[in-house]
Amino acid sequence: MIKTKLCDLIGIEYPVFQGGMAWTATGELAAAVSEAGGLGIIGAGQAPADWLRQEIHKIKKVTNKPYGVNVMLMSPFVEDVMQVIVEERVPVITTGAGNPGKYIPMLKEVGTKIIPVVASVALARRLEKAGVDALIAEGMESGGHIGEISTLPLVPQVVDAVSIPVIAAGGIYDGRGMVAALALGAEGVQMGTRFMCAEECTISSKVKEMILKAKDRDTVVTGRSTGHPVRCLGNKLTREFEQLEKEGTDPEVLEKMGAGKLRLAMVEGDTQNGSVMSGQIAGAVQKIEPAATIIQDVMQGSERELARLSQRFGR
Repeated sequence: MIKTKLCDLIGIEYPVFQGGMAWTATGELAAAVSEAGGLGIIGAGQAPADWLRQEIHKIKKVTNKPYGVNVMLMSPFVEDVMQVIVEERVPVITTGAGNPGKYIPMLKEVGTKIIPVVASVALARRLEKAGVDALIAEGMESGGHIGEISTLPLVPQVVDAVSIPVIAAGGIYDGRGMVAALALGAEGVQMGTRFMCAEECTISSKVKEMILKAKDRDTVVTGRSTGHPVRCLGNKLTREFEQLEKEGTDPEVLEKMGAGKLRLAMVEGDTQNGSVMSGQIAGAVQKIEPAATIIQDVMQGSERELARLSQRFGR
């Protein structure tokens, strides 16, 4: 199986991260991914610190392998969340929506690896200087909050700009995506949408059904007028949002409209009025299966693809 610098850095068997999706990536899913050899990541989102501690304890009951927590730096609970991470000595954190610089010293003190998500070369360079351990270069194909550059041009530019390991994210689903990421210079991949359809993922079955039925053009991007674009599967909410944006609705009104909609979909199962954040690769997801099966499919598919390329182009 493929081994990279990322495996050595974190102590994982396979260079596969499971995305830390809010209200989606709970302790159950993260534990299954970590136990299977990847890096399972709890999505802290805007949840309170007590909730996060509970999810961390779920993982510790299942596996002693490395795991991570994704921290949304704009969360109102971010200070308390960081304190829990330090107290629980979480092996890895990934971060989004900001610069984790102020927290780096306290995290380093307990041995936590810090791996921010970036959508630009400028931010990648700034965070490397701040002392982070690796970076996740996430293209706009991904679900949820996105940047403006797609995965193919973003990853090699970030790789060339920094000396620390880079993980590719956005539009990656199988072994072909893994091999493509490695060819771009990445040391591993992060996948979100496919893991939403893992058996251990606790989101509503209605959301999983929506992903399984999705086609290649079924995601839409809303919120550009607010400065915080989000990729979701199209539904009643996105249509209403798009119409209000066309009418020039105040961004603050739109932000309030979006509040709580992710939980409405993922936890409560309202796939029409909730925000079904999903990547463009949703059209390729065909079944619900164990997290371990997903990881093995990616890794075995990578080996097959490398063998095919070697046979076709090797000398």
